[in-house]
Amino acid sequence: MSKTINRIMLVIKHLGISARQFDISIGTANGYILRMQKNNASVGSDVIERIIQLYPQINLVWLITGEGNMLLENTKTKASKTNLEIEQYINDRLSEKWSAEKKQLLDEILKELKNTENK
Repeated sequence: MSKTINRIMLVIKHLGISARQFDISIGTANGYILRMQKNNASVGSDVIERIIQLYPQINLVWLITGEGNMLLENTKTKASKTNLEIEQYINDRLSEKWSAEKKQLLDEILKELKNTENK
């Protein structure tokens, strides 16, 4: 019997995105999905919950048990828009992260400049 991680890899392939893009989209650490696959490890319920929230067209029963179809019948038409939505979500998340890192770096530089002026 196939594990949930193997079905997640099928979802990623179906969505036409990379494992890294998928990690970013569901908020897991970089390389999480590939690490789980390599170790044939179990995926936590929190990750499964995020997958279903972000990709509502995925059949939860199929994802957990492998029974039924990957996609829910009433959401198959939505799948065609998903790639654009995923890319936008990933870009937004990366922009937020980079903005926060830039702000932190700027704050550190300003603090260092202030300290050198006071000497």
